[in-house]
Amino acid sequence: MPVVDEFARDVGALGWVTDLLVAGSLATGDHIPGVSDLDLVALTDGPVDAARQATLATLHRRLDDGVGSGASLGCVYVDAATVPDVQVRHPTWTHGQLVRRILSGVTRAELVRHGYAIFGRAPRDVLPPMDDDDIRAAARAELTGYWAWAARRPWLWLDPALADLGLTSMARGRHALGTGALLTKTAAVREAAAPAWLIDQLSARRRGERVASPRLRTALIAWRDARRTVARARQLNPGNGAAER
Repeated sequence: MPVVDEFARDVGALGWVTDLLVAGSLATGDHIPGVSDLDLVALTDGPVDAARQATLATLHRRLDDGVGSGASLGCVYVDAATVPDVQVRHPTWTHGQLVRRILSGVTRAELVRHGYAIFGRAPRDVLPPMDDDDIRAAARAELTGYWAWAARRPWLWLDPALADLGLTSMARGRHALGTGALLTKTAAVREAAAPAWLIDQLSARRRGERVASPRLRTALIAWRDARRTVARARQLNPGNGAAER
């Protein structure tokens, strides 16, 4: 993709980005231009201090205003020395701003299972391996973390984008808990806990079609699904996916 190629040239020229890795839908073969985000991870040869962050913000804004317009390219900048620590928050460019986020367990799983390098080392050479139980634990952490927080705030689900994301994320979470494997977003739409009419509309939006769903009804369906899925995740043993006694 031209935007990824140009971004790789720009960050490679900085001199302190050693590896650029692909995660998300682009790694799993599920990327849909104009719909999917581009999820990248850059490893650096030291901390991304204030000066480096300013450089990155300028680079990303220029890219977003040019060849990357509408591509939703995001990147997590990880000091290579901190890779083993899953709780460290890293500078992350996402949706037009620089924030701090962890390199989540699900993203780590995507990298190890499906990711590849644009330049530098392969993900499997820099990240610890993740078996099925590790993926179950990663899914459980996301469900009982952010999604538990969102499930306690029903008004948030009136945002159609969050409702769609919630329905697919719950399907992906249930699949990971049950199988120890990752599920693409496109496949998750088909497994969403929603009536057939809503699944059809989710599928249309996933294809890039401009289809609207009833806002209040969709919000209620998605919020209830999140509450059920989060409750189930809390009852599961992350080591084997079995209910705790």
